[in-house]
Amino acid sequence: MNLSRRRFIHTTALAAGGIAVSSPGYAAMSEGLSAPEAARPLFVATWPFGQPANERSLEVFAGSGSLLDAVEEGIKVPEADPDNASVGLGGIPNADGAVQLDACIMDGEGQRAGSVAALEGILHPISVARRVMDDTKHVMLAGEGARQFALAQGFASVDLLTDQRRGEWEQWREKQHQPDNHDTIALVGLDADGRLAGGCSTSGWGYKLPGRVGDSPIIGSGLYVDAQVGAAGATGLGENVMRYCASFLIVEYMRQGLHPEDACLETIRRIAAADPRPAEDLAINFVALDKQGRYGAAGTGQGFEYAVAYPGYSEVLQSTGVSNADIGPEGGNRR
Repeated sequence: MNLSRRRFIHTTALAAGGIAVSSPGYAAMSEGLSAPEAARPLFVATWPFGQPANERSLEVFAGSGSLLDAVEEGIKVPEADPDNASVGLGGIPNADGAVQLDACIMDGEGQRAGSVAALEGILHPISVARRVMDDTKHVMLAGEGARQFALAQGFASVDLLTDQRRGEWEQWREKQHQPDNHDTIALVGLDADGRLAGGCSTSGWGYKLPGRVGDSPIIGSGLYVDAQVGAAGATGLGENVMRYCASFLIVEYMRQGLHPEDACLETIRRIAAADPRPAEDLAINFVALDKQGRYGAAGTGQGFEYAVAYPGYSEVLQSTGVSNADIGPEGGNRR
């Protein structure tokens, strides 16, 4: 696995509190983060487990030519992995011992979207979200209503709590120690026709309160896709993403001309400037790509690993990291 680290360079920021570009910003840093023009489709996903998801997306697209099919089938890979503690089968349960899943999918054309939240007993929430988008007049279904919809659509009822996670939950009940687990598969894609799509799926924060919903199924927070601009997805602590509509903000920064990596960085900087906590404690990470095939990622602290794939290429890369020192005193959050 070939890893490359992008060094964060702090320069003049965008206008405080606004979205419009008022300076060159981080432009010099982002040179080279793009796929060859002929290399389509392009998929970008969070975490190293995003690599097999991307590779499945490439495989499906080669067979069907459908970007939405590719995104859905790619995300189904980690959803079906019992060793993945943060997505689908084998996900860490809530405080009551129930695995509750969140997911969404979005088609840039027409801003179509589907979403499910706090869904229990269904293996592939990303597919249920797709059915919500394609077969209903709604965008989001939640809880028992989402489950009944899935069953009516022919999805099988599945016990998502593995023996390993059950044992860990029983130990947690005795110690009541909250683990730091809140990862997500967010996957965004671009095809040769310039079509954009994305999806997001998670089991959420480990041992969360029953009914807790994070950013992942919220359009504009965990995922946003705009056919004219690009797509962005999030992973990390959802509460710190959804309060700022972060994925939507990233797309808006790209609309103003920022490279996707710069848009991720500026979004983190803006959130950190508004939040009283140190940047490192926010635990938020983003991936993004634009209609031109440029891509990037950024996260708080040391950053995080993300996956990029297009025909003939599949790698896991290291994102840029953002610390309190990078924000600077004008950011308003240094202590």
